[in-house]
Amino acid sequence: MQNFHQIVDAVQTNCHITDARHAQDMTMCIFLLEMRQYYRWEYDIPYAENLPKDELGSWLNEREQLWNALEDQPYRPVPVTSGAHDPFEADTINRDLVPEGFVYSAGFGRFRRPHFFLGRLHRAEQRDGFDVLIADCEYARDLIAPPAALQGKTIYIRREAVKSFLWSKVEEWGWKQQDNALGRALAYYDFKQQPDAALERMTEAESEAMILHELGEGQAGRALDDAAWSDMLVTCSRHRPELYARAVRDNLADCLVTLPTLMARDARHSLHFYFANFEGMRKKLFPLLASAYQAWVQDQDLAPLAQAVARGREHWLEIGRKMIAARRAGETDTRLVEIGEGAAL
Repeated sequence: MQNFHQIVDAVQTNCHITDARHAQDMTMCIFLLEMRQYYRWEYDIPYAENLPKDELGSWLNEREQLWNALEDQPYRPVPVTSGAHDPFEADTINRDLVPEGFVYSAGFGRFRRPHFFLGRLHRAEQRDGFDVLIADCEYARDLIAPPAALQGKTIYIRREAVKSFLWSKVEEWGWKQQDNALGRALAYYDFKQQPDAALERMTEAESEAMILHELGEGQAGRALDDAAWSDMLVTCSRHRPELYARAVRDNLADCLVTLPTLMARDARHSLHFYFANFEGMRKKLFPLLASAYQAWVQDQDLAPLAQAVARGREHWLEIGRKMIAARRAGETDTRLVEIGEGAAL
């Protein structure tokens, strides 16, 4: 595309504006970890290579100065062949970009933080009524890089973000090398002798697991009334009710599609990796699932896990509908938190 550099510049500028407005929302520890990964991406530094401390420090100062200059700027339109479009009109923009071998995404993540990225199209699929666009090389991104997202009827998978996430887990396990779910998942790959090949294989496997989760999100949306659910999230004035709501929907999505499919395929590597990341609010609300995983590890019997998933399917759908009904009835964020706190299974 003749004006591709202009498209990249517009998208990257919008990414900088998002970072300028929202980077301060993170804790300092998370911020520094994310900035290290961002620097690695921007300078194309291999995962196994150490980052240069002095250069990283200078870059951090320069980036903060850039953010200060952009914080109050409006988002730029994206200038594709058919015209300059609002940056959140991803479907319209992709009608021009996908035939040229590129993919663009724009949407909102946790706490209404906008996310943008522009990448090279790795492949496109259709799954259960959803378009699946998988990107590899990324030309523009913001500080937070969600590996997967569902926007409307399109699922986006970002292989670079998947690899970065997986490599962080490889490093995390290497510090203590515990006999845990993460160690069991990594044991299926030869990271010691062939780290690049292992990372590539694991990226394929976990990209598929992420597609399954997003398909589950789509099914959950149909079951819960997606519009009503979105309205509920938008009206949350505090973080805690949104965290409970997102955990409920994540657990429902995984009980609908992710876990049943992985079990049916006997994808043990991905099941172990799923439970390596089963933490935070999702785990707090669903201790039954964590216990069922431990039973499977001990006895090699999937029956308790299948039973927990079956119970979860009904339970999380009921809790999600209860949350929507409470909001429709004019209940406050406090009531949503109460529903969440009483929902543990």
